[in-house]
Amino acid sequence: MEQPLISISELAQEMLVTPRTIRYYEEMGLLTPLHHEKMSQRLYGPRERARLTLILRGKKLGFSLAEIKEMLDLYDIDRTEGLQLERAVAYGEKRLQELEEKIKELMLLKEELLDYHQQFTELLRKRNAGKEQNETS
Repeated sequence: MEQPLISISELAQEMLVTPRTIRYYEEMGLLTPLHHEKMSQRLYGPRERARLTLILRGKKLGFSLAEIKEMLDLYDIDRTEGLQLERAVAYGEKRLQELEEKIKELMLLKEELLDYHQQFTELLRKRNAGKEQNETS
């Protein structure tokens, strides 16, 4: 059974985004709603629901809207999904490399912060010990 057409507010509620977000994706060419002439209303079917799901997943994984648009548009060019999958793999490998670099940066930052924490804790301990010694003298 085919899913019924729904309004922008219904789609936004279903996907947990704002109607403004959906309109922005339309402006970017990521979504193309059907227009109901009599009601001057945007309507969304299964294709746009699927595309929005993929957009949101892509954003969550850190892909740019341009990358997401390219991957989505490739499906329209090649229904076998071969080109789309190749591009997704390439972008995924690029994103994994970026994440590996970010993880290394964060690990170095953590080590540096731990070093400072240890140094400052030791300084504080020495000052408190000196303070206690002065008070007892």
